[in-house]
Amino acid sequence: MLRHMSAYSSDLDLTVTDATGNGVEVDVATNLLNGIVRLSVLWTQEIYLRPDDAEQVAQSLLRAAEHGRRIAEAGDSGTDQTTNPSN
Repeated sequence: MLRHMSAYSSDLDLTVTDATGNGVEVDVATNLLNGIVRLSVLWTQEIYLRPDDAEQVAQSLLRAAEHGRRIAEAGDSGTDQTTNPSN
């Protein structure tokens, strides 16, 4: 049986939930094929973050941007750079 594999790799170091306690989560992921970065707010359209959590999201986006750049550059040069950005 074939399983569908996602082209996106989530930042496993990011564990941020909504400050109001309603279970909303943030996910930052990098597309391993083209380097595009995805920011997802799960279960709603908005999230309220404590300052420390906002900083965690910002750091995760910076890691994903760097990972995405490496993937895009590798795609241009033909090398493989698909390791997780949190490594």
